[in-house]
Amino acid sequence: MNLLVLANNIAAVRAKINEALTVAGRHPEDLTLVAVTKYVDALAIKELLPHGVEHIGENRLQEAVKKQAVLSDLKNSFTWHFIGSLQTNKARQVAAGFDLIHSLDRMSLAEALHKASQTLNKEISVLIQVNVSGERTKHGVDPAEVGAFYAEVRKLSGLRPVGLMTMAPYSDDPEASRPVFRELRLLFEQIKRDYHPGPQWRELSMGMSNDYMVAIEEGATIVRIGSAIFGAGTEG
Repeated sequence: MNLLVLANNIAAVRAKINEALTVAGRHPEDLTLVAVTKYVDALAIKELLPHGVEHIGENRLQEAVKKQAVLSDLKNSFTWHFIGSLQTNKARQVAAGFDLIHSLDRMSLAEALHKASQTLNKEISVLIQVNVSGERTKHGVDPAEVGAFYAEVRKLSGLRPVGLMTMAPYSDDPEASRPVFRELRLLFEQIKRDYHPGPQWRELSMGMSNDYMVAIEEGATIVRIGSAIFGAGTEG
C-alpha cells in the first residue's frame, strides 16, 4: 500500500488513542495497539516497524505461518497475537507460533493448549473470550459462566490467563458498543475480586476500528485495529 497513506493512518490512530486515554485519565503505556493484518501481506507488516507498531493480530493460522516465514529475519521484532476462532486440532501450532491467544472459549481448547504447553515446554498466555452481546454468530463464554470457567482454566499449569476479550456488535455508532465494553470490564474486575489472579491479570482486549476510542474510555488495554490503519475491508 501507499507508504505515506500508511504513515498518516497510523498517526491518526495514535492521535485518537491518546485523545481517548486523556479523556479516561490514563497513560500511553496502558494501551497496546495490535495491527490486524489478516488482509495484508508480509511486506505491509514489515512497513509497520518504522512507525513503532510491533504487535500483529492474525485470524488465520496458515496465512499467518506464511507471513512469519517471510519475516523470519524479524522474528524478534514483532509480538504475534492470535485473534481468530481457534480449532482444537490447531492448538499446538498456534501455541508454538503466537505470543498471546485472544480466543480461549471452551475447556476442550484449554486442555488442548495445556497439552501443547507440555510438549513445547512453554507457558501459554491466553485471554478468555466472552460473548457479552449474546450474538449467536459470535464465539465466547457466557458472561454468567466466566468466573467458573476462569477457575477451571487456572488449574492448568501450562496456561497463563491474563485477561478477557470480547467483540461488540458492529454499529456505525461507537456509543452502541459502550455497554458491551463496560460489562466486560465489570467481569474482569469481578474475577480480580473473587479469585485474586495476581498481577498478570491485566488485559482487556476490546475495540476495533469503529469503536476503539469508546473501548479505551471503558478500560481497554488492547485494541485491534485493521481498516483504520490499512484501509477499508482489512479489519478481520
